[in-house]
Amino acid sequence: MLKYNVRGENIEVTDALRSYVEKRLNKLEKYFELNQDVIAHVNLRVYRDRSAKVEVTIPLPYLVLRAEETTDDMYRSIDFVSEKLERQIRKYKTRVNRKGREKGLQDFFVEQPQEEEKKPSEFDIVRNKRVSLKPMDPEEAILQMDMLEHDFFVFEDAETNGTSVVYRRNDGRYGLIETNE
Repeated sequence: MLKYNVRGENIEVTDALRSYVEKRLNKLEKYFELNQDVIAHVNLRVYRDRSAKVEVTIPLPYLVLRAEETTDDMYRSIDFVSEKLERQIRKYKTRVNRKGREKGLQDFFVEQPQEEEKKPSEFDIVRNKRVSLKPMDPEEAILQMDMLEHDFFVFEDAETNGTSVVYRRNDGRYGLIETNE
């Protein structure tokens, strides 16, 4: 069951706005068998030029869904974010199901690394994350990286058991860095 943490920046989150967010995001529940409560973090923001930005992050046990959209209308932004999340889920499930059939697995989900609080230092480190590396292949790591909209992703290679990094190259293709362990 999805629960919602809806915050507003430069906007009051009215009951109608909260209800609309919940109505749109509840449509995502059909894709999951949620045995536990999952909190969808929704951030609504309005800028001086009257544009409206919606950011949604849904941390699940096996992946983190994240989407954001900025338009001139808050409700349209909510619609677009909901559609983006639904596309991400369908793409991920299709790929995972294909992988499962190839390898004979039924559940091929992996846990997403957890974020740690920021710790400022004298070397200008502005963000610090602690990750638990989960075994996966480079294809799945690229999928996770794309879903998180990051430029790189660190993972444990399921075949070699070594730490690897996939990254997005300037030409739009992907690179893989493998360690010698």
